[in-house]
Amino acid sequence: MENNKSFFWPQGLLIALVVLVGSFSLGLMMLVKPNASEAQSQQTINETAISAKVGTQERIESLKATMLTTWQQQAKAKGFAYAIPPSFLGVTIEAAKISPGKKVIALTFDDGPWPESTAKVLDILKQNDIKATFFVVGQNVKNFPDLLKRVVAEGHTVANHTWHHWYHFMNPQTAAYEIDNTTNLIFQLTGVKTNMFRPPGGMMHNGVAAYAKNSKYAVIMWSSDSMDYSRPSVPRLINNVFREAKPGGIVLMHDGGGNRSQTVEALPTIIANFRKQGYSFVTVPELLEMQDKDQKLIANKK
Repeated sequence: MENNKSFFWPQGLLIALVVLVGSFSLGLMMLVKPNASEAQSQQTINETAISAKVGTQERIESLKATMLTTWQQQAKAKGFAYAIPPSFLGVTIEAAKISPGKKVIALTFDDGPWPESTAKVLDILKQNDIKATFFVVGQNVKNFPDLLKRVVAEGHTVANHTWHHWYHFMNPQTAAYEIDNTTNLIFQLTGVKTNMFRPPGGMMHNGVAAYAKNSKYAVIMWSSDSMDYSRPSVPRLINNVFREAKPGGIVLMHDGGGNRSQTVEALPTIIANFRKQGYSFVTVPELLEMQDKDQKLIANKK
């Protein structure tokens, strides 16, 4: 029995050591495993965050493009047109007759879209939360369609300014080409059916304005001319705008057709000065709608 005890004692000790080492190793593994898992999870989170950051701008641009496409499809299906009161269709308008105390003004821009200046004008308008009216030239729309799409997407009004911006006399067939092609291209690109027209140079007697009036376009002129087409100095351009500015007025400026850097430079000051005088800004359709409502109120009182 004594010999058996001496034989089993070392074996029992060995087994105990093995169990102890095994338990220690298992505990160590348990401690290490969560840390490794945590590191792996953190790495996954970091990779996901980086991937999301890299892809954010692309997703935003894709979403904007999708929204614009959807809007254009819906507009085309509905035949979207700006709300011009019927009493103004086929009529020439230089300014709106509105009730005293309503200090509103419409900023209009001709001859675009234009790569050097239209985007800058749009940026300034967006910064100031202003909607304007753009009288576009068909061949410029054809050359720079994305600029026109941006004009519409940002809530501005688009109107017809002929295809070639010609001044010479046009027979009915030529006048029809100038106006109809421009209106059709605007619709194809944006879904907007415009019923407003401005004759190049304000010329009313070369055939094109007569065709527009007979086709029931509202012929939109202006009451305040910046004369920016002659490229005056910025202070003179600003003075030109305010010389004839009045409530219900329509301001003529240009975003295309040449170097319009003076217009771009002057625009923030023009906006600021109008606001200091208590003016708010509207599109031409909004301006005409205001006149129509005021006239109806006056008629009802009578």
